[in-house]
Formats: sequence, structure tokens, C-alpha cells
Amino acid sequence: MKVKEIAVSAGVNPDTVRFYTRERLLKPSRNPDNNYQHYDAEDLRRLRFARKARQLGFSLPEIRQILDQADDHHSPCPMVRDVFQQRLAEVEREIGELQQLRKRMKTALVAWQDMPDGTPDGRTICRLIEHWDDSKPSKQAEE
Repeated sequence: MKVKEIAVSAGVNPDTVRFYTRERLLKPSRNPDNNYQHYDAEDLRRLRFARKARQLGFSLPEIRQILDQADDHHSPCPMVRDVFQQRLAEVEREIGELQQLRKRMKTALVAWQDMPDGTPDGRTICRLIEHWDDSKPSKQAEE
């Protein structure tokens, strides 16, 4: 298969095929007649695998490590589970942080509705930001 053919078969664009080839996740042979890269069924399998792994949030180095272990006839599944559990914990932490940010943003928008616009006067830059939480006890006082 040529680049376009393997890309269509895997449901990716040709640039993705070229990228994974440069990263040596795919190992095409060269056609001696025209020097075009030729991809086989193994390359297609690896490309589909890499696409699915990316959809699950695995990084390129992690995908490379998984493929290397499989190439060495070692099961990468234990490592996949470990990485995935760690990644899930990170995602859940980030979701929590984003939910807190969303809450602060909504609170700020409500507070800003009644606040007048201000002109920077050497003491303030933007009073909306500087005073959005004036009615709340400060974090330092709580701690």
C-alpha cells in the first residue's frame, strides 16, 4: 500500500502516516522501481493500534513502548493498565480543577454584573479582577 491507501484503510490522513513513519512506528519497505514507501498489513495493524491508543490518551512515547514490548514478544498489557490508571487519576484531578475554575468563573460573572467599570489610575489595573472576591473571606484567613 502507498501512503494514501494505508491512510484511507486506517481512517487517518496521509500526514499521520508520514508522522508515524518518521517516528519509526511504521516500517515501510521501499519500492526499488520508484523508491516509494510500501506499507504492508503489519504497518496497517500498527497504525490502527496507534490511532486507537491516541484516542484513549496514550502519548507517542507510551505507544512506542507498548509496540516495542509487543515486538519483543512481551505482553504490554500490565504496563498499559498501570499507565491507564495513572492517566485516569490525572484526568479526574484535572476535571476537579476545571470544575473549581468553572465555579470561580460563574461567581466572578455574577459579581461583575453589579460592579462599575473602572479606569486604570495607578492603583488598579482592572477592578473586576482585583475585587471580584472582596465579599468573600480570604483564603489566608481561612487557613
